[in-house]
Formats: sequence, C-alpha cells, structure tokens
Amino acid sequence: MLLDLSPLKASRDYRLLFFGQLISFFGSMMTFIVVPWQMYKLTNSNAMVGYIAIAEFVPMFCLAFVGGALADYVDKRKVLRFTEIGQTLLTGVLVLNALLSEPSIAVLFVVVALHAGLAALQRPAFESFIQKVIPPEMMSAVMALNSVRFHIGMIVGPAIAGIIATQFAPVDAYLIDLATFAASLVAVYMLKFVPPPDNAERPSFAAIMRAVRYAFSRQELVGTYFIDIAAMFFAFPQALYPALATHYGDEYVGFFPASLAIGALIASLTSGWTSKIERHGLFVVVAAILWGVGILLFGLSTTLVPALIFLGAAGFADMISGIFRGSIWNQTIPNHLRGRLAGIEMISYLTGPMLGSAKMGILAEHTSVRFALISGGAVCVAAVGLSALLLPKFLRYRSSEGIRQRDYEEAVRSGTFTGERREFDEMMRLSEAEF
Repeated sequence: MLLDLSPLKASRDYRLLFFGQLISFFGSMMTFIVVPWQMYKLTNSNAMVGYIAIAEFVPMFCLAFVGGALADYVDKRKVLRFTEIGQTLLTGVLVLNALLSEPSIAVLFVVVALHAGLAALQRPAFESFIQKVIPPEMMSAVMALNSVRFHIGMIVGPAIAGIIATQFAPVDAYLIDLATFAASLVAVYMLKFVPPPDNAERPSFAAIMRAVRYAFSRQELVGTYFIDIAAMFFAFPQALYPALATHYGDEYVGFFPASLAIGALIASLTSGWTSKIERHGLFVVVAAILWGVGILLFGLSTTLVPALIFLGAAGFADMISGIFRGSIWNQTIPNHLRGRLAGIEMISYLTGPMLGSAKMGILAEHTSVRFALISGGAVCVAAVGLSALLLPKFLRYRSSEGIRQRDYEEAVRSGTFTGERREFDEMMRLSEAEF
C-alpha cells in the first residue's frame, strides 16, 4: 500500500525535477489561491473569478500543441529553462501590480493568460523528459510521486496564502512565490542532455495532426481525455472558493483547495496497490464517478468540517483517476510521439477544470453557490457514466496490453522488429475500424 520511491532512486534527473518543482510549486500554489481572491475582492463577482479560467484556457489550448511538437524535436532542457524564466518574470509583474494603490484587473488577466501559455509550452517537455529517464514499468510510481509533490504544494501553499493575503497583503504571497522559483531554475539548469528520438519530426502543422490522428485512433487514450473532461467540466469548484470563504470566513479561503489536495495526497501515499491493477480504464471511470459524488456532498454540506471532509474525499478519488490516466499515457504512447501527445493530454486535463471553473462561477452568479455545486456533482456522475458506456474498449483496457503494443510500435519504427510490417499496419487498421 505504501508509496513506491523507486523512480527517485533510479534517476538523478528525475530527482532534480522532483525536488526543484516541489519547492517552486509551493510558491506557485500561493499565487494560485491569491489571484482569484484578489479578483473577488476587487470586483465582488463570482463570474469575474470564473473568467480567469477563460483567460487561461485560450493560450493553453493554442500553445499546448506547439509545446508538444517542440518537445518531440528540440532539446527539452531549453524549453524547460525558457518557460521557468518566463514564469518567474510574470510573478514579478504580480508583485509590482499588487504594490499599486489600485491594482489593475487587466494585469491580473494578462498575467494568468501568459502564465498558462508558458505552462502549455513546458508541460509536454516535462512529461516526455520523464519518459526518457524512467522505465515504463515505474510509471504508476512516477504518477504517484508527482502527485505527492503536487499536493504537498496544494496543501501548504494555499493554506498559508489564505492567511497571508487576508491578514497581511497579496504582495507578500507573490514575493514568496517569486523566491521559490530559484529552486526550479537551479534544477532545470543541472539536467543532463536527453537526445530526441531517432527520426524526430520537425515541428509543423502536419506533425501535430499526425499526433492528433494517432490519439483519436486509440480508444484507450480517448477515454482518458473525455472521462476527465466530463468529470471536471461539470463539477470543478475552484471559482467558488472566494464566495464560500465569505460565508465561512475569509481566512479559510485556502482551506478548500488544501482539503482537496489532502485527499489526493492520502491517495498517493497509499498508492502502492495501483501497480498491481491491470484494469486501468475501469478504475478511471469508477474514480471519476466518486469525484462527482464527493462534490455533490460538498455542496449539500452546511458547516465547514463536513464540507472539507467531502471535498477531501473528492480529491482522493480524483487522484486515483489521475494515477491510472497517467499510467495509460506513459505505457501506451511511443516515445517519438510523447511530446505531442503530452500536449493533447494537457488540453484534456486542463480543459475541464478551466471551463468548469468558469461555468461554476457564471452559474453561481445567476443561481446560488449551493445549486452550482449540487447540480454539478449530479450531472458529473451522469456524464461520466454515459461516456464510459460509449467507450467499451477503454473499460476493457489492461496495462500489459498497452505496454506490449507500445514496444511493438517502437520496434517497427526503429527497424528492430523482425516480423512483417503489414502485420502491424493491419492491427492498427482493425483498431481504428473498431473505434
């Protein structure tokens, strides 16, 4: 049941990324909670908080494809360094804006949009770099470790940020975020060179479209995209945290994302069992349904402690889904497509939260916070169930089959496979026809 630490022992470069991101992400999560809170205090509008997610979505969607194509062709370290420097400078802009007597709402929108664009360029390089330095059989452990890193930041950062922003000032939280970028900058400058795959494709629209066609020819990949989008679009509560804080107390604004993260961290720390599971697709569906149930119960809660408990339960379920989705991606996708497919993955797992957050804010503005949460959780359960029924191959997916097919495809591409190429082509044709 315990967390598997073998990837940290196996790779120096993974250790660098893990601990560098652990420190810098703590600061980033302070900004993550303070920007919406600052927007709510400046405008007193749930919808304006939701529009932050729209501002993030557009550059993320456009640049994720570009980031994926770059990650498959160029030195991944250059992409990581460029984006880390850019994000550091943007945090500096938030500091300067917060120092103004009347902070600019437009600056908040522009900074979060640019930050999302840089993240879209960075994430595919990060994912494809890890795939090169960690063997596929350790990917479930990698997903769990990444979750631990992510959710430690999500617990500590927002909880402290809420106290700092309400008791002191937003600029203090932004300054801490700015300081923590030093760790990630040091880490990305110490990484060793990892060569791109043999016969790597030059970034182009045609190369991106080949990756898109590949992704949508594999129902096990399509399932990971659409199940998560359905779950997050209907039931992601982030835009409502500032409004909930006005009910329970402003100092608790960081407790809601922290509670979500505590549940996910518990799931990660007890994730040793996930490496023994073959039916990854089935577990993604079950976990996504439980996420919706958790959000529904969160909306029904009238006091703080039960609300945080149900939100934590939802975070636990979401993390289980994330572990198995990440395992499917890393076990099935050939290395020469990994960067571009990571861009598609990023679109899939951020589209739901970003658009869902906007939807929650707008719906709550016209109805109520409670109605937005309860209806979102209920529709989430129905949407995930319907999506699963339409994707039977995803429900039947087994990890051993995915690894074998990935190895087969890479062997054919490299010329080391001794069988007939037409056998592979026929297998892919039948797979596409079935889909």
